[in-house]
Amino acid sequence: MENVHILTQRVSGRGDFLPFSAEHTQVNESAVTHDLVTELQTSLVIEDVLAIYARFAKQLLNFSGLQFQSTLGTAQTSDSNTNTTPYIFDLSIGKERLGQLIYFSQFKLNAAIESKLRTLHSALVYPLRNAMMYSRVLKLATKDALTGLNNRSQFNDFLLQKLENCRRYQRPFSLMLLDLDNFKQVNDNFGHKVGDDMLKEFAKVLCSSIRGTDSVFRFGGDEFALLIEDPEFTTNKVIAERIMRLVRKSPLMSQYKVTTSIGFSLASSQDCENEIFARADKGLYKAKASGRNCAKAY
Repeated sequence: MENVHILTQRVSGRGDFLPFSAEHTQVNESAVTHDLVTELQTSLVIEDVLAIYARFAKQLLNFSGLQFQSTLGTAQTSDSNTNTTPYIFDLSIGKERLGQLIYFSQFKLNAAIESKLRTLHSALVYPLRNAMMYSRVLKLATKDALTGLNNRSQFNDFLLQKLENCRRYQRPFSLMLLDLDNFKQVNDNFGHKVGDDMLKEFAKVLCSSIRGTDSVFRFGGDEFALLIEDPEFTTNKVIAERIMRLVRKSPLMSQYKVTTSIGFSLASSQDCENEIFARADKGLYKAKASGRNCAKAY
């Protein structure tokens, strides 16, 4: 009697299939893997790579969420629901560990589906590693290595965008420049380790003093900047006073008698980047000339 292989209906909730034959399965899986690799190579953004992968993986497992956890943090698909059972897979290339890929699903993961997912993982790992490398390079190019704040390059881009929005959409803003009083003496007398700790402490102060719509930057040394989404002198004074109060309350900064001087200026639709920066810098100079540990507008 001749054997007949029948393609079953999709298994409810899991999307698993039974093949016509082993040969058909190998050809089909190879084609799917090839298509997956081709699409994964279209982006170097980790979230985009996950979204592309999720479309293929959902043909095997009906999951509610997909996460990738690595040393870069946690990335996930935009519609992820992580309230169901997690199924965790370690992803690696040789001895290089990339991180953990986590599926969240209310349906049980059986051995057959797990095997097929691992086949898809072999297509995912290289594009995912490329995206991770790109993310690291991008972070080095835009972030200050010591404090994790945006760097001067990012500041220039942000400032140009703010000025464009100010001109086109009448969205005025403020620029605040800050540095640390007595910082050089601390570095010279107590060493760069204490100096680095001071800079990291001040970065935390700045981040806790602003709102979600504002941005903080480190230029280098003890020079910092804030872009504030508010064109009012009153708002700038409130933020400046908050910063100076937190500096005074910091055990580390008070121990070494480090304070901060602040200059700020409000942007206008006629400004270019050099003009508003020059005004804020003059405000900072006024603060230094007034005895430091204060904020001045210009």
